[in-house]
Amino acid sequence: MIDPVLDRIKSVVGPKGWLADPADVEPHLIEQRGLWHGSTELVVRPDSTVEVAAVVSLCAEARLPIVPQGGNTGLCGGGVPDGRSIVLDTTRLSRIRAIDPANFTLTAEAGCVLADIQRAAEEADRLFPLSLGAEGSCRIGGNISTNAGGIQVLRYGTTRDLVLGLEVVLPDGRVWNGLRTLRKDNTGYDLKQLFIGAEGTLGIVTAATLRLFPRPVDIATAFLGLAKIEDVMALFARARAATGDQLTAFELIPRIGLEFAQRHVPGVTDPLEAACPFYALVEISSPVAAGLAALLERLLGDALEAGLITDGAIATSEAQRRDLWRIREGMVEAQRHEGGSIKHDVSVPVASVAGFIREATAAVTTRLPGIRPVPFGHVGDGNIHFNLSQPEGADRAGFLARWSEFNDIVHGIVARHGGSISAEHGIGRLKRDEIARYKAPLELELMARVKRALDPHGIMNPGKVLPNTALAAAEERR
Repeated sequence: MIDPVLDRIKSVVGPKGWLADPADVEPHLIEQRGLWHGSTELVVRPDSTVEVAAVVSLCAEARLPIVPQGGNTGLCGGGVPDGRSIVLDTTRLSRIRAIDPANFTLTAEAGCVLADIQRAAEEADRLFPLSLGAEGSCRIGGNISTNAGGIQVLRYGTTRDLVLGLEVVLPDGRVWNGLRTLRKDNTGYDLKQLFIGAEGTLGIVTAATLRLFPRPVDIATAFLGLAKIEDVMALFARARAATGDQLTAFELIPRIGLEFAQRHVPGVTDPLEAACPFYALVEISSPVAAGLAALLERLLGDALEAGLITDGAIATSEAQRRDLWRIREGMVEAQRHEGGSIKHDVSVPVASVAGFIREATAAVTTRLPGIRPVPFGHVGDGNIHFNLSQPEGADRAGFLARWSEFNDIVHGIVARHGGSISAEHGIGRLKRDEIARYKAPLELELMARVKRALDPHGIMNPGKVLPNTALAAAEERR
């Protein structure tokens, strides 16, 4: 019987620590894209690591699966519960435990909203550079569990590079306190890296010590028009060489993305006089006054003389800078108003970005004339969001039913270019079985053996990340 276990869990977290009313539970059963609708026995909302550990201990004893969930902003179904399980909602773990400006560190609990962490760092005259579209609602625990990327990976790295230490509740209920603030610790395996990107399949992250950086005071931003994707990547090479570590972001925006944003997002306008097939949103920054506007002007003048850009606009105020970024951010939201969208979060070596986009665009348009590819994203680090909007007037459900078909096309091209089928969104349920086609069997076996070692009863977020075939193969070798 499961009811006695649920009653014991409820007693641990108290009356404010659980949800059972269907209306309250419903938001925890869905995911952003509407691809799945789950079910759960109970939503648990502990407000301390001690309570998380107690809940996990009870679940371990009863072999009751646990699905960790934060802001539920994931895009691969990693937080969707399925069947006999509980959802462990971390949003009440929302305290910033410590800020050390001298050591450039901040320790936050897993349920802290990313934007709140950014603000806390700014109030201490520091920068926490992880920045993405959902930062007003996503939680740092989820960012860690998916190894989130965002717009500043080029300069500061992914979440994996921003975490110095973790506190984790293990699948048996014990707490590993690895909240270290050291930059150097060469005393064996770097255990925190096991849990970053694991999507809650190895344990529940309850707190993290994060790296901070000097806050930028000089920022220069430009929106540039280019004739072809090869010119975009040639411009990136020039910008990287001319600005070095000051290059903070380099974002690709296709013409169709700008048109979508103009059509559906209030306040978005085209900053250039003539339409261009591609645009680059370029930003450089420095923690000291460095004359970056003049540097950016020289870079663009050289690029214009070399024929790489056809037009450009440099922001001369913070308001203009925000307007330029609104194009990039609004493009994502605008796609929802253009019908069904089959999305791909992929990465290839930077040298292969142009070739991949050309090849993939040709392949999908050949397969379905009228399909509208929207390749955009963080091309400076090789991450392309290769989204496919349905043909105008097409049936949405019929188009989305071809998701696997277009996955095969796009992911096959990614593999030929030596890339990855998941750059920053994780695996979850969406790509769980897909990775079996693109990762070496030994890699999957090693992943499954780690899973079995830490979670022998398979209660931590089952059905996510690892294909069942890999788990079965690892079991046979025991």
